[in-house]
Amino acid sequence: MTRSLTPFALGLVLSGWLFSGLGLGSLSAAASEQIPDQYPQSVLYAKPVEVIPYVWSAIGATAPPGYENSGHNNNLSFIVTGDGVIVVNGGASYQLAKALHEEIKQITDEPVKLVVNENGQGHAMLGNAYWAEQQVPILAHVEAAEEFEDRGPQILSRMQTYNKEKSAGTVLQGPTETFEDEKVIEMGRFTVEVKNLGPAHSPGDIVVWLPDVSLVISGDMAFHERMLPIFDDTDTAGWLESWETFEALQATYVIPGHGHPTNMDQVRRYTKDYLVYLRGLVGKLIEEGGTLEQAYYVDQTPYAHLDTYEQLAKRNAGRVFEQMEFE
Repeated sequence: MTRSLTPFALGLVLSGWLFSGLGLGSLSAAASEQIPDQYPQSVLYAKPVEVIPYVWSAIGATAPPGYENSGHNNNLSFIVTGDGVIVVNGGASYQLAKALHEEIKQITDEPVKLVVNENGQGHAMLGNAYWAEQQVPILAHVEAAEEFEDRGPQILSRMQTYNKEKSAGTVLQGPTETFEDEKVIEMGRFTVEVKNLGPAHSPGDIVVWLPDVSLVISGDMAFHERMLPIFDDTDTAGWLESWETFEALQATYVIPGHGHPTNMDQVRRYTKDYLVYLRGLVGKLIEEGGTLEQAYYVDQTPYAHLDTYEQLAKRNAGRVFEQMEFE
């Protein structure tokens, strides 16, 4: 299969997103926390771009979800297989899912045949109702389905609060199909491997691996332009173990859950290396008899340039302290 550059990838090179080997290097200045909306004529934050041939992504804001970005703060990707389209992420609302579908229909006549939810969070699943109306099957990991079933009403309520009238049409709709370890899909020109690699950012996180083109849609396994968030149920030690399996894919191209397409070097630096760094600081503090209050002020300034640093750094440190106290 061809690996020739798409206009988008060529544009990344020309604008400073230099290649590292065959991988796309990151340019943190391209992160978009301070840009409220890049595509005002649509509820999508940005128009989809072709990352490599047949693989597209509508890249969301790196800011928290809000009214200005319509909740589109994650990447909504799709694969044009030649025998139908596979969409990765249902979107954060009915309106976002519908807007993404309109963009897909401008790119290809192929029908959407499958939607994959990257986890059980709102930005992955709240748009499912639109896709269910189109009679498209929706796939997720069993733990993601359980998470959404348990927390769906609260997730929907939060979205309705910030999104106001843009939440119209959004109702709770879980996946129609679940899996545990791996689901392999042969469709058109692609083999698509949907994998759960173990604990990561949230319950039921998955990656979508395209071995024929060495591209992974990593979901929230990997971050690089915005600081990764650590939730109450995030297993940071388990995430580091899962990372080794993720790294073993040796992906050339990475479409992360948030932020622009990049390469493994960049997501390693801002995901694995950040987790190792923060756990090291907090572990040393615990050994010295430090307190939770002190944990909030461990030195995370090497990562202060990342979007959402101000919102997340102290919270992340506190949650890692609470976890590591009992490890």
